[in-house]
Amino acid sequence: MLLALEIQSIVIFAVILVVAVFATWFAAVAYRKNVAEAKIGKAEDKAREIIDEALKNAEAKKREVLLEAKEDALKTKNDMEKEVKDRRSEVQRMEKRLLSREENLDKKTEAVEKKEANLSRKEQELEKLKREVSDLEAKRTQELERLSGLTSEQAKEYLLRTVEDEVKHETAVMIKELETRAKEEADKKAKEYVVTAIQKCAADQVSETTISLVQLPNDEMKGRIIGREGRNIRALETMTGVDLIIDDTPEAVILSSFDPIRREVARIALEKLILDGRIHPARIEEMVEKAQKEVEKIIREEGEAAILEVGVHGIHPELVRLLGKMKYRTSYGQNCLKHSIEVSLLSGLLAGELGLDVRLAKRAGLLHDIGKSLDHEMEGSHVSIGVDLCRKYKESAIVINAVESHHGDVEPQSLIACIVQAADTISAARPGARRETLETYTTRLKSLEDIANSFKGVDKTFAIQAGREIRVMVVPEQVSDSDMVLLARDISKQIEAELEYPGQIKVSVVRESRVTDYAK
Repeated sequence: MLLALEIQSIVIFAVILVVAVFATWFAAVAYRKNVAEAKIGKAEDKAREIIDEALKNAEAKKREVLLEAKEDALKTKNDMEKEVKDRRSEVQRMEKRLLSREENLDKKTEAVEKKEANLSRKEQELEKLKREVSDLEAKRTQELERLSGLTSEQAKEYLLRTVEDEVKHETAVMIKELETRAKEEADKKAKEYVVTAIQKCAADQVSETTISLVQLPNDEMKGRIIGREGRNIRALETMTGVDLIIDDTPEAVILSSFDPIRREVARIALEKLILDGRIHPARIEEMVEKAQKEVEKIIREEGEAAILEVGVHGIHPELVRLLGKMKYRTSYGQNCLKHSIEVSLLSGLLAGELGLDVRLAKRAGLLHDIGKSLDHEMEGSHVSIGVDLCRKYKESAIVINAVESHHGDVEPQSLIACIVQAADTISAARPGARRETLETYTTRLKSLEDIANSFKGVDKTFAIQAGREIRVMVVPEQVSDSDMVLLARDISKQIEAELEYPGQIKVSVVRESRVTDYAK
């Protein structure tokens, strides 16, 4: 019973507590609502005050903006009126100027019309005068024909023939004077440059052959070189490609070959075998290999020595090797490497005299015959091979053109190419530099005489001074003194076009008139 009363009292207390909580919450909500409504009322009043104040400010701003706009509009209107007034004044000035120009143009038009009228009148008068002159010319021609007994065509032909002879004579005299003057000046300058270059260049004079001589310590060594049944000499000839000539020459063996490199390898190998004393096929093979390496080393050293001697740097190593290879190559008995060094030095000296690039001229001169190092191994002329090599190893266009044009295959495109041509001719033409075969010599002389004999009026020709001069005897009745100058010029031009020769050839035309009579 007591437990039930306690539970009932707890439930009542809980209900009262809940009611109290709800009552407190409603009271709090009502209070907050009243407070919020009061704040809202105050905020609305404040907002109305702000709005009223903003309206007043907006009205004042509106009035200010309208006032400024009116002032701007007035100012713009005044500026526009001023601009319109200025433009109107400018237009009026231009109208006055145009009117003045129109008046001047009208005056000029009238003056031109008057001049045209005067020109028309003068043209008519001129036509009338031309007709009168034509009539007078016809009468004069008729009178001249009557007095001279010749027609106008006959007189014209006689006059043209007379004038042609006079002009031909004067032309020959003028050509001779101009050629003489030009040759004197050119010879003077050329001799100065060439003599200066040659004086500064001292080159060796060599004459190469196709055989080499190896000295022996005694004649017994010949038998050891031949070997049993000739096996040693056969082995040496097979490995080197050189012919060994063992004859009655005391204490000497002759090596014969058209390839100078092979001949040098054989000479070095044979000298080493003689010093060693052991001569048999195996030893021969070993010495030949050593000699080949030694010759290859010599080739490179000679190439490097050549570029150091002329002072040219930056050449591709393969070109340097090919330069050294030219030590064992000859042309008409002249060593090609010595010739290239000489041409390089001469080119540099000539370039210095003319104020050109000395190093580039030396480089072109040194490489101008580089194709000769391979022309016996490859097809084509040494010029085309040299051009291909220079292009392959990135030489400049000036050097390539100098190589390509030094024998006249193409036109030179620079002064350096012309200098290389001149230096090549100087080196090849100097006395003792090259030797010429009898067949080539006689063919050149015959070609000179054939060219001169092909001209009309030539009686006899004589090639003298080893082909450096040709004397042409002409028929005096067919060739006059004036014609001699033209004939010598034509012969020299044809020789230049058809023949290749070092230096220059002098053409001398001789005309002799003889009168014979007998006293009885």
